[in-house]
Amino acid sequence: MSAFFTQLFESIFTPGPTPTLLVATNVSFACLQLVLLALLIATYSVHFVILSFLSAGLWWSINWFVAELNAAQAREDEKKRRMEETAAGDDTETEAETVIDTGDAGFSSKEVEPLERKGELKDRGHSTGTKSEISTEDEWERVSENEKDK
Repeated sequence: MSAFFTQLFESIFTPGPTPTLLVATNVSFACLQLVLLALLIATYSVHFVILSFLSAGLWWSINWFVAELNAAQAREDEKKRRMEETAAGDDTETEAETVIDTGDAGFSSKEVEPLERKGELKDRGHSTGTKSEISTEDEWERVSENEKDK
């Protein structure tokens, strides 16, 4: 019996649901259901029926969750085993990727097509004026000249 409590204490620090922890959980919920049944018989209160249903739902959901975790772990282990088998089988063979040049200068994929140009692009950095005409200082000078004229 003391070995069970030692394993239970150690299972608290072990990630995932351990068998010892599951046994302790199921025994605790079974005892809770017995207590709720005894209180229902003693008091005939509907509250204990509701608490019993809530407790049963929680008990079932914990066991369902543990079963799903175990199933996911089994799938993950199977996936790792398959990866190891394929990795061991690929050591003897080497694969090379061959690139075939089709000679097309444009796009060779039929899934992606280039868009048509709608208009010409204008280079704003090379306007007809000099660089001083484009600068911000000259624009401020023009604004201040226009204000003086008014």
